[in-house]
Amino acid sequence: MKFCRITLNHGSNRLLQVTHLKDLPPQTLQFYATAPYPCSYLPERQARSQVATPSHLIHNEAYSQLVALGFRRSGMFTYRPYCEGCQACVPLRVIADEFKPDRSLRRAAEQHQHLEARVLKLGFVAEHYDLYLRYQKSRHAGGGMDHDSVDQYSQFLLQSRVNSRLVEFREPSIDGKNGLLRMISILDILDDGISAVYTFYEPDKKASYGNYGVIWQIEQARLLGLPYVYLGYWIAQSPKMNYKKRFRPNEIRLNGDWASPAQ
Repeated sequence: MKFCRITLNHGSNRLLQVTHLKDLPPQTLQFYATAPYPCSYLPERQARSQVATPSHLIHNEAYSQLVALGFRRSGMFTYRPYCEGCQACVPLRVIADEFKPDRSLRRAAEQHQHLEARVLKLGFVAEHYDLYLRYQKSRHAGGGMDHDSVDQYSQFLLQSRVNSRLVEFREPSIDGKNGLLRMISILDILDDGISAVYTFYEPDKKASYGNYGVIWQIEQARLLGLPYVYLGYWIAQSPKMNYKKRFRPNEIRLNGDWASPAQ
């Protein structure tokens, strides 16, 4: 695999401003380009990723800077798209303090505001795993993740070297007993925001759990005094990713800079 190196500015909160990784001095982290693999979002296309190593050096400050450069993580792997001839995956972040929900998002907030959220450390819970499998079989059948083993699920969502949280959303408790589990969100708390790692929820065509989860994250960012909620990659051609542009105002990262709006 090909690789390059990057130096992160560990001594301050200032992010190194670069246009290409090859412009950076050769120290600290190495970035490897993977072999091509089938794209998960755009049919008949090949994708590649750029993966940061070694993972033990990617602590919370370093990871915060990497996310601002367009990276995300899956378990212990920190990566960003590195596809030849394609820039369809565009990093998107919501400006938390300025967020203004449209009518549909306001309905989602009202519909699910009764849910009780509980913030936990990462850890395996059989009830969570069962919900994950139901979600995958309903929303992503045939994509491979609908048959994830416990080990695959744990490696994907429950391993982290950064400041991560697992958030349960349940129906109101009755007589001291937990209410029905409706949604799980895995979140990373960054220096400048919240990064949404993954959310899964009870399949229900009448519900808007996913939208409500993002609204809840935006409110949490406000409470924590953090300016952004990072929603990963927006892909205009992918219906699965198109919902992200509805959370406005937002910024997208193109050609090395964050700019708004993403319409």
